[in-house]
Amino acid sequence: MSKPKTLSQSPLQSWFTRHKDQCLVWLLRGLAAIAGAIILLILIFLIKESLPVLQEVGIKAFFQDRAWNPVEQSYNLVPMIWGTGLTMFGSVLLATPLGILSAIFCHYYAPQSIAIIYRRLIELLAGIPSVVYGFWGLVVLVPMINRLHPPGTSLLAGICILTLMILPTIALVADAAFAEIPQEYLLGAKAMGLSASGTIWHIVIPTAKSGLLIGVILETGRAIGETMAVLMVCGNVVQTPDSIFDPIRTLTANIALEMAYALGNHRSALFVSGLLLLMIIIVLAIATELIDQEV
Repeated sequence: MSKPKTLSQSPLQSWFTRHKDQCLVWLLRGLAAIAGAIILLILIFLIKESLPVLQEVGIKAFFQDRAWNPVEQSYNLVPMIWGTGLTMFGSVLLATPLGILSAIFCHYYAPQSIAIIYRRLIELLAGIPSVVYGFWGLVVLVPMINRLHPPGTSLLAGICILTLMILPTIALVADAAFAEIPQEYLLGAKAMGLSASGTIWHIVIPTAKSGLLIGVILETGRAIGETMAVLMVCGNVVQTPDSIFDPIRTLTANIALEMAYALGNHRSALFVSGLLLLMIIIVLAIATELIDQEV
């Protein structure tokens, strides 16, 4: 009986078969290096574009000048830093408990059919463009706040819009963190007689703490970097707010509004704003990595 014929491999195919795992590793390393290089090039570009105004007026001018008035060579960013920080802090403060509680509801209280529908709705919220949120806020939310306290476009409107926008981030991350909890933990808690609420507070949340903290950092980054929605609902007045009903301007909105006509030091000052935002995001990314390693 004749032996069946076997297809011979070319030398290249044979080499790839023997080293396919190493090839995959080097491919992933190359892609990671490209991603890192892109971030580094962006950072270098921002520093290069920021240098003219930094060399002329110094870093202190961005925190000590009278106001933001580039025509008069005044570049105070403090009111916009306050606006960015307050909208971010307020939205994270509201979205975090709502997102975590919604994930707890889906996992441990809701019937399976309702939980599936609820997750799909959260995923839909995550996919809505920011301009749609801003348009809805402008025509619905701002008039509602205006009836409560004029002018309507305000810090409060920005907080509410950002809360809706970052809520899906923390909800989906928390949902994924709860899904990773070993079933043995839950069965052990049930065997010890813990109630559902006791299991959640003493087993589920401590076990998922790392994922929840990463979710908070991710939503914070999203809140800091949002532009279009806050530009449409916050009023874009450069001032440090005295109440949540005062109009504000964020760093991102300032860049979007003025970059089209900015020249010279004015343009360079806007790049300083972008450099500041990038540094904040880098700090958040480092914090995410440290938390992931230590918790």
